Amino acid sequence: MVYTAATDAGAAAWDADEAVTRLFSAHYRPLVRLAALLLSDRGAAEEVVQDAYVALHAHWRRLRDADKALAYLRACVVNRSRSALRHRRVVDRYARSVRPLPDAPSAEAGALGALEHAAVVAALRALPTRQREALVLRYYVDLSEADIAETMGVSRGAVKSHTARGMAALRAALGTSEAIA
Repeated sequence: MVYTAATDAGAAAWDADEAVTRLFSAHYRPLVRLAALLLSDRGAAEEVVQDAYVALHAHWRRLRDADKALAYLRACVVNRSRSALRHRRVVDRYARSVRPLPDAPSAEAGALGALEHAAVVAALRALPTRQREALVLRYYVDLSEADIAETMGVSRGAVKSHTARGMAALRAALGTSEAIA
């Protein structure tokens, strides 16, 4: 069942604890999957989603429309994922400049390499951030263009453009002219 404030009578009178608890039980896993696809790291994805719920709880009284709590959470997850990716790039850049890379990959790197995802996921990761976000929100989370635009903070036209360009890039990367979805 999808959570909306209209789902239950008297939902507008809910306190932050009850509202966030209900949202958590209904939407935690899909939000973690969304963040995991954007970040390629389940642990970081869980942290991002947990932080989004904490932020929602802290700002519950300032939320004008309780029906938009899920949209707020999605936007928060996408924005926090972007921040985590920016932070990761800075850390990687700094780490490379401070110490040299090891000559041989570690055993953990070899094990993780063996468990690498399918070609589609690899191609998805290679896409520019906005295209990847648009495709994940459209085809994985199954949001409408309007919801994607609200989550990403862009126009519906930009969503269409990012989605079309992302699909074209995936087709080229995978060497297929068939529809991917």
